[in-house]
Amino acid sequence: MTSIGGVEMVDWNLAVATATRFVRPGPEVSRDEARAIVAELRRHARSSEEHVRAFTRMAQPGPAGEAPHDTPVLVVDRPGWIKANVAGFRAVLKPLLDKMETRRSNGPGGAVLGAVGGKVTGVELGMLLSFLSSRVLGQYETFAPASRELPAAAQGGRLLLVAPNIVHVERELEVDPHDFRLWVCLHEETHRTQFTAVPWLRDHIEGEIQSFLAETDIDPGTLLERLREAAQSLAGARPEGEEGEDGGRSLVDLVQTPVQREILGRLTAVMSLLEGHADFVMDGVGPDVVPSVAEIREKFQKRRASGAGRLDLALRKLLGLDAKLRQYRDGERFVRAVVDDIGMDGFNRVWTSPNTLPTKQEIAAPADWVARVRG
Repeated sequence: MTSIGGVEMVDWNLAVATATRFVRPGPEVSRDEARAIVAELRRHARSSEEHVRAFTRMAQPGPAGEAPHDTPVLVVDRPGWIKANVAGFRAVLKPLLDKMETRRSNGPGGAVLGAVGGKVTGVELGMLLSFLSSRVLGQYETFAPASRELPAAAQGGRLLLVAPNIVHVERELEVDPHDFRLWVCLHEETHRTQFTAVPWLRDHIEGEIQSFLAETDIDPGTLLERLREAAQSLAGARPEGEEGEDGGRSLVDLVQTPVQREILGRLTAVMSLLEGHADFVMDGVGPDVVPSVAEIREKFQKRRASGAGRLDLALRKLLGLDAKLRQYRDGERFVRAVVDDIGMDGFNRVWTSPNTLPTKQEIAAPADWVARVRG
């Protein structure tokens, strides 16, 4: 338990309770419709695995005839997504919170932070998760700890499909719902394939994240203030368009040392690769199995680029989500350029080892990656 004087620095249960309380209701569907949607998403997840592996030529190492993997597919509602992500955050952030505890436990104000900060942080984190829970369509949880409610693979990891969000977007875009559900599953299945077919990838990313957190030297009060600013933006307390004293930096920007900037550059590159690869595969497989893929892609891209209102844009900036949008675009351009140049088998050399992953500079200059790997 990460605590000061027996009190957790982050009240995780309160974070779940707060997020669940403030989460927006999903679209109206009957009980029978809900059952049918869940069953269809599960079918699409299974069929997507075959499509993705055939297109990418990626397969999990193992004896012939062995099941590809045991990563579970969970179709969840918004509260279910919240619970899963709180569990993931708790596992990944533990080293950072332990460090903050050590720094503050005997320092001035440590007792106050221990008594109040945990609940404040829990509420603020819950507000952010309530915002995000209505926007995520699917997610491969790489570092998911298993629980009775939320199983995970033996090596970690599970695939989440957020049914109410998928239904909301398909209705908003006015696209064929069956095609859209399969289209979403193709994207998320690509992420599952990336991690199950490349055994070293999970440990590599986890190592980079933990190195980033180990370099963090942030005052807990500053972190609380940033979370508070995000929650105030969510509640509309800050006038739209008004930026803080830091010029509107994201939460990630607050904890960057020179070493962290190097690590973040590597993480940005690998995340761009993974997201861009998923978009590329989704487009590559789509025409053969999703009849209305062109319409879906066009409408979804417009929605992704425009975002919602100014409040949504302010939160995206604070949380660093605007960078994620660039990752989709830049990563897809990298993958497409490499495959056009040296084919799918040539591109798949990217999965050989951490040394063959593209750098941040190579994501913008695919020919440089091709030259380095070939050389």
